[in-house]
Amino acid sequence: MLRRLRRPALLLLPVVLLASLTACGSDNGGSSSTYEGLDAVTITGAFGKAPDVKWKGEMTASTTAVKTLVKGDGVPVKTGDKILTNVWLGNGYTQQKALSTYDSQPQALTLDDKLSKPFAQALENQTIGSRVALTASAADLFGETGNPQLQIGNKDAVLVILDLMEIYTPPKPVDVPKSKLPGLILKKGEPVGLDFKGLPAPKANGDLLRSIVRKGKGKTVTSSMTVTANYLGQVYGAKKPFDESYSKKPVPFALTGVIQGWTLGLSGVKVGSRVLLEIPSDLGYGAQKQANIPANSTLYFVVDIISAK
Repeated sequence: MLRRLRRPALLLLPVVLLASLTACGSDNGGSSSTYEGLDAVTITGAFGKAPDVKWKGEMTASTTAVKTLVKGDGVPVKTGDKILTNVWLGNGYTQQKALSTYDSQPQALTLDDKLSKPFAQALENQTIGSRVALTASAADLFGETGNPQLQIGNKDAVLVILDLMEIYTPPKPVDVPKSKLPGLILKKGEPVGLDFKGLPAPKANGDLLRSIVRKGKGKTVTSSMTVTANYLGQVYGAKKPFDESYSKKPVPFALTGVIQGWTLGLSGVKVGSRVLLEIPSDLGYGAQKQANIPANSTLYFVVDIISAK
């Protein structure tokens, strides 16, 4: 049950981030010459666009090395910042591109002690708008097993190109009248479904909408709290919920471990409240299909906050 509410592999650890992306095809390669670090490649192209990487030969990486290719004029990156970053990654042994986010969307890297050391080195002392190249061994970057999902062995050298697009600023919920959100279908006083009659279809990646149907009198919920709640979730136009707890028992969950729409939508609400949420897909599960939840779905929830600590 809670598995459906957990945040997908977004992003705090590069091992998770990079392993969750789709591997790409070969750029070129095949030379038997060997070069250390960035001497193995020529990198061209504009910031924000997929880089053009030409391999001179096999890359080795005896140490981790970072080079700023383009110095941005944006704000400096600070410890704790979450940076929306485009990522290009190549296998220095096969001289193949392993992944690229440039044809999808930037990924978030948080500069904290959970980030692997090579990625932290690449982000430290940088500014938004910068393009940074990182070379490291797969063992240093991913751990002793390398990254089999990207066909990168633990002895391979890895080239990473990072475009630091912007500091991620969490959106604030937009408080709306309950008439702007689906009605509740009740049975014996408890929600059993949502009624979308007369409600227009949601816009793709619209605002995070919130309506406090019943205002509680308890403590104010913060994003660092563990909340116990009853909830029911449904996608637009569905005939039944994809998940609910009212027929079972309330669920405790850390607001740091759920989809962002919950974290942002429940923060600032008092314990004892009943809340309706419309969560755009980019604050939910995005393009990741879930059980009974199509990809890119806007999610609707009714949540009764029972306690928080």
